[in-house]
Amino acid sequence: MRVCWRIRLRHGIASAMSEDRFERHRQPWTTDEIQKLHTLAKKGIALKAIAKALKRSEESTKDRAKADSLSIAKLR
Repeated sequence: MRVCWRIRLRHGIASAMSEDRFERHRQPWTTDEIQKLHTLAKKGIALKAIAKALKRSEESTKDRAKADSLSIAKLR
């Protein structure tokens, strides 16, 4: 018998299924990533390029740079 996914969610059946998925959100920063962020920021690379190089969101990259008191160039 097949059960609709909405019913599964409502009754908590899907919780075991979703644990198998890899979630990239809120991953801790590694020392290598932090060093690369510092290097790229000091070179004057734009936020978008740094985020792409680190495979992180622009928001996450900006927040980490702010926490480390780094200024990132805003290229227009």
